Amino acid sequence: MARGVPLDSLCGVWSAAPTPFTDDMEVDTVSVRRMVEHHVGLGVKGLLLAGSNGEGPWMTHRQRSQLVRAAARSAHGRLVLAVQVTDNSAARILDNIHRVSSDGADVAVIASPFFLINATPANVLKLFRQAIRNSPLPVGIYDRGTRDPAVPIPGPVLSAICAERNVVVVKDSSLDPARRRLVLAVRKKRPALRLLSGYEFDCVDYLRAGYDGLLLGGGVFNGLLAGRIVEAVNAGDTALAERLQGRMSRIMYAVYGGKNISCWLAGEKKLLVEMGIFRTWKNYLGYTLTPSCRRAIRRVLRNDKDVLWP
Repeated sequence: MARGVPLDSLCGVWSAAPTPFTDDMEVDTVSVRRMVEHHVGLGVKGLLLAGSNGEGPWMTHRQRSQLVRAAARSAHGRLVLAVQVTDNSAARILDNIHRVSSDGADVAVIASPFFLINATPANVLKLFRQAIRNSPLPVGIYDRGTRDPAVPIPGPVLSAICAERNVVVVKDSSLDPARRRLVLAVRKKRPALRLLSGYEFDCVDYLRAGYDGLLLGGGVFNGLLAGRIVEAVNAGDTALAERLQGRMSRIMYAVYGGKNISCWLAGEKKLLVEMGIFRTWKNYLGYTLTPSCRRAIRRVLRNDKDVLWP
């Protein structure tokens, strides 16, 4: 157990939850409550709030606090709540951590800084270590590898970060086999470290490699299928896991607007509106709904009811 977070709760399926907004872009706390209940029904272990799928980098401190507090009230300890606290200095990250800790967060998640002048490997490592070692909460690391548009974390720096005792979980969205080997090597030395894949279009490969679970942006609608994939891999039934992955990928491409992901947040939120969980599909990033995406969502609602609802 890491500061009150049971290690087994850091395994299995997690959801990088979207944030519901009202028509005037306030956090819709009624929809937050419904979203939490839906995740519980899907068998999800925990939520990552205010991540990129949750639009955290664009929300105000007030909005993030409203989101975390509403989720904590609704979860009643049934889900572990992780919150992204990424910022441009250790001081700002720690300020964010103290805020979300008082709001009810269980884990603070740090990704690469959004903007860092003189981002030498030594300075990047210093920033992370200062935040990790002074955090009142256990820490998760969100790694986007060289795909990160901000400040990429060099491999040796990632190894050093993950070796820190207060780091309990890594979300790997790097799509980089070398970085996967790197974090698996760290976990071999630190068996308590939990590894979650954020690449939802190839869950099977990461689970077979030894990852402990999945942290998925589509977890709010594919969490049940993802849980079945984890079960199939754990049972050694790779063929079943691959079939389930094929179905999950089909649903995601339909909801997100095809393989170019043209509708992304709008599509995901529109699906949740149709499911009676969200009240709007408003989003900060300006994603819209195409006619083809609307049609595809209707097909998913018609053909995939058995996995959308518990």
